[in-house]
Amino acid sequence: MQRLMIADGSDIVRKVGKKILSEIGFLVLEAGTAREALQRCQNELPNIMIVDAGLDGALDLIANVRALPEGKSVRIYYCVIEADLKVMMLGKRAGANDFLLKPFDRKILTTIFADKAIAA
Repeated sequence: MQRLMIADGSDIVRKVGKKILSEIGFLVLEAGTAREALQRCQNELPNIMIVDAGLDGALDLIANVRALPEGKSVRIYYCVIEADLKVMMLGKRAGANDFLLKPFDRKILTTIFADKAIAA
């Protein structure tokens, strides 16, 4: 089972994301702060991460995950509220693989992640 971490300061976003992604086959981990997310990654690295751009320390979190042993294998989605090229480039430079627009819903998450839940 693929492990996916949602690092977002909003309890509601994490709860909704966890419910939807669990239903399509992920083992979903949650982190409300960048520090908590990094600690969890140091204990057990997820296969995929969704990191909210609004999270304090989000860019450092991405860079720190990339610096971990096996950290380059994590697929990181930088979650932004609008397609702001400057914000997206900062995420890309920090090590994000892809982007996810907020707010997301069941259709978006299922479309993006359904095929990744089973790929081991």
